[in-house]
Amino acid sequence: MTSPMLSTSGLHALARLLPVSAGLAVLIAAGCATYQPRPLAPVALAEHFEQRRLDDPGLQRYIARHLGPASSAAGAWNLSTLTLAAFYFNPELDVARARWGSTKATVVTAGQRPNPVLQLPFGLTTNPAAGASPYLYGLALDLPVETAGKRGYRVAQAEQLSDAAQAQIGEAAWQVRARLRSALLDLYAAEREAAILVREEALQQHILALMEGRLAQGAASGPEVALVRAEWARTRIGTAQARSRAEAARAAIASAVGVPVAAVQGLAIDVGAFDRAAPDDLGAQARREALLNRADLRAALARYEASQSALQLEVARQYPDIHLGPGYTFDAGQNKFALTLSGIELPVFHRNEGPIEQAQARRKEAAAQFTALQAQAIVATDQAVQAYRSAQALLALNDGLQADAERALQRAAQAFDAGQTDRLALLSAQGSALASQLTRAQAWVAVQRAIGQSEDALQRPLAAADAQALRPLMETEQ
Repeated sequence: MTSPMLSTSGLHALARLLPVSAGLAVLIAAGCATYQPRPLAPVALAEHFEQRRLDDPGLQRYIARHLGPASSAAGAWNLSTLTLAAFYFNPELDVARARWGSTKATVVTAGQRPNPVLQLPFGLTTNPAAGASPYLYGLALDLPVETAGKRGYRVAQAEQLSDAAQAQIGEAAWQVRARLRSALLDLYAAEREAAILVREEALQQHILALMEGRLAQGAASGPEVALVRAEWARTRIGTAQARSRAEAARAAIASAVGVPVAAVQGLAIDVGAFDRAAPDDLGAQARREALLNRADLRAALARYEASQSALQLEVARQYPDIHLGPGYTFDAGQNKFALTLSGIELPVFHRNEGPIEQAQARRKEAAAQFTALQAQAIVATDQAVQAYRSAQALLALNDGLQADAERALQRAAQAFDAGQTDRLALLSAQGSALASQLTRAQAWVAVQRAIGQSEDALQRPLAAADAQALRPLMETEQ
């Protein structure tokens, strides 16, 4: 039969352990995070999008901070300011930023050390020895100790993947900027063509009136008048198509910026940047700049480095972790303190060969992806340089043809003033000059498209990104 005194002593020891356990439980519970629901309201989000405007105060502050207060003034919307507006509003960049935020959180996870495990053994002996306590209880910890630098490799891998995600923000920003530039160039081309076609349409209408007068006098045939009328109709259709392309370009601009179409309808957009020629360094340093500057190459290189860290981690996992177990046990009236070394995995059946081989294969895959992407960048750069040179050659040809048409127009005007020719001949020369202006304008747009192609291959310039314009904005500025 158990001694009452010993039994009471054992209960007192148990009573001393219970507050410690309860205190630990309260401490753990107090430090836990709590769930905060954030439901999405699609209707409210759609209404918020429809209310976006380019005169948004937060956007104005953002542009002023990066380009100066005068840059966002009325009438100053151009490629630079609209690019910043796209960085501010475009949801694709929000997705890229959110993805980067997720990868940054994995760095925190990778750096966490394994938590110790609290053990509270309890036992009851039904036939204790005379005078011995029947109780067995205690307090013990299982302290995991990672070996072979596993935590460092895990953190390095997470940081490198985070670097890749950050580089992908630049890639997404460049894609947005490229779409915006293309849409602005479409607007530039459509407006320039429409302006020339309106003049050509008025000129052909004048020619048609003269031909119809000659037809009434018997000085022209019906088929001749029909040809002039058909040409006038084609020009009218061309004018309408150019205006339609201008409206489509404005819609594309709104899409690239991330605002409703109504926000750019009637907006004064400066496309004068397309009147300037390209810099002279498209050929010499183009390939090197592409290899050093492209965000997608930087992201691919970071992913390769992450695959190396993953392989190092799998190699390190050949070496088992150690579990230390300090503890106290009250065993049948005896106080026992222990420090055990337990939980060592024995490499009997395998030495982590499978995961190591998988990690090696993934590293090889990442290297192949980087090599393929680098080759694509080199080819794209070469193609862009060649396209620019070809467009420049075509522009030079059109410059010559336009000069010839202008000289022919001068001669026709002089002949008309001297009474050596009629007005129809003068109008025809004016029509030829306008046609040469149109083809020359189209050749100039081809040069600008080639410049855009080279910028896409090099992924430059993106000066706003250098000014940290791609950092998360929506939470802090609205």
